[in-house]
Amino acid sequence: MTPGITAFKEEKSVIVKTIDAKTFKKMFLAGAASLEAKKEYINELNVFPVPDGDTGTNMTLTIMSAVKEIGSLDELTIEKLSKAISSGSLRGARGNSGVILSQLFRGFTKETKDSKELDVTVVANGLMKAVETAYRAVMKPKEGTILTVARGAAERAAQLVMETDDMVCFGKEIIAHMEKVLEQTPEMLPVLKEAGVVDSGGQGLLEIFRGAYDALLGKEISPILDKSTSANAMSTGINVERIASEDIKFGYCTEFIIMVENEYNSDIETDFKNYLVSIGDSIVVVSDDDIVKVHVHTNDPGLAIQKALTYGSLTNMKIDNMREEHNEKVIKDAEKAAMEQNNVNKKPRKKVGFIAVSMGKGLGEIFTGLGVDYLIEGGQTMNPSTEDMLVAIDEVNADNIFILPNNSNIILTAEQAKQLTEDKNIIVVPSKTVPQGITALINFIYDKSPEENLERMTKEMERVKTGQVTYAIRDTSIDGKEIKQGNIMGLGDKTIYSVGDDVKTTAVELIKSLVEDESELISIYYGETVTEEEAEVVGEELMELFPDLDIEVHFGGQPIYYYLISVE
Repeated sequence: MTPGITAFKEEKSVIVKTIDAKTFKKMFLAGAASLEAKKEYINELNVFPVPDGDTGTNMTLTIMSAVKEIGSLDELTIEKLSKAISSGSLRGARGNSGVILSQLFRGFTKETKDSKELDVTVVANGLMKAVETAYRAVMKPKEGTILTVARGAAERAAQLVMETDDMVCFGKEIIAHMEKVLEQTPEMLPVLKEAGVVDSGGQGLLEIFRGAYDALLGKEISPILDKSTSANAMSTGINVERIASEDIKFGYCTEFIIMVENEYNSDIETDFKNYLVSIGDSIVVVSDDDIVKVHVHTNDPGLAIQKALTYGSLTNMKIDNMREEHNEKVIKDAEKAAMEQNNVNKKPRKKVGFIAVSMGKGLGEIFTGLGVDYLIEGGQTMNPSTEDMLVAIDEVNADNIFILPNNSNIILTAEQAKQLTEDKNIIVVPSKTVPQGITALINFIYDKSPEENLERMTKEMERVKTGQVTYAIRDTSIDGKEIKQGNIMGLGDKTIYSVGDDVKTTAVELIKSLVEDESELISIYYGETVTEEEAEVVGEELMELFPDLDIEVHFGGQPIYYYLISVE
């Protein structure tokens, strides 16, 4: 046994040899809550200081999809928890970090699902399987990323199996090693070192482990499954109220105001709140001088009312049957889904269909005009989930469906949706930008086979050089360029070409860096905050600079990015 472990054993009092289903659930939810709490901090670790750094958001939305699945379980076993974690995260995965996280969960739960309880051996084997599964899912794995931190956890776990059977000591040592590995990620990826950050995905994974470990120690965690916590819904983008309605524990939404007439102080209010907790949930009690506003979900509104009457008279009373409202909603949703499905079924099956991820009205119209059947709203500002992809695939009635992710952070999600689809041939075109996606569609030939078209589309879009103009959200240094918060940046596919204080000047400098001797066409897609007149001024300046090139200016309507640029 190592000295570090021995020392820790002497200072702690709790020893845990196995984890049952109840504790496993608590640990997973605590890990999700820990990640959600650090989401914005993780977003800020993005190397490029752009306003759409979304690793924390994507990982949170991915794990919250698993949380939702867990919330619908009617029986609590390790097997059912494992299946819920795997299926929920797979379908809810967003972005590269979310897909990799879902694959880590998938591999881990393959090892846990057949166990009645978890011990150090099962967890160690699960971590190793998690790493194997995640590495296989990434075509070109990079070190210095979430994969490296995950592998560090698995390797340390394999060593500890021979040294301890105590889950508490086991967990502490794994987390300590993960912290060391995370600190080393800037040495593995120079771009992290230059930006002065550690890997954001690795940080997110560490936060999950930290939260799970705290739960193992018995620490209180934020109620991630408490559907009354509206902050969770707001911060993650998940409609927690809708999730809650799928399994309504307390049926009556009860609201009233107490006109205080008897003694009512902080101690009495605490007792009142504790009483409400004993008969319901979603409790809000707000005191304002001689008025107390009360909200509670309960199966017996009368008990809440009787208790409140001991403090004074009541007014503004309102009681709603949530189960009845939910049933009506379910019926309406089912009718709507049936009508939509009938409309889909009426469309004749065709040979080829197209799905594209797009952001902005103008870009959406361009894709639709090029024959896209289904647009998934998303991209730089919000990566769609695997479930979003599957819904789109289900809606397109075609034998062969081409998916254009149009973002390097969405390609893995599309590939995961492909793996989960059995009745249609899914072809993922590896378009990393919107201009690449447009070029790929333009070069599609209906007489060619899907394989031939994929090869042609990929080859043609690789000729496209793309750029984006946006603003910096923090100070940093990249490729020798000092960037201050609020600066305008001209980003290429792999680096930042121009930095300035003026959108037009920065955009022109970016384009000058992208143009080569063999370039023929410059396409400019202006965003929602840029006027047509401003975009035309940029186009006119480019015509003077490059009189032999074709210059096209289009309305894109995209958020965050002033301009999307294509040079081919």
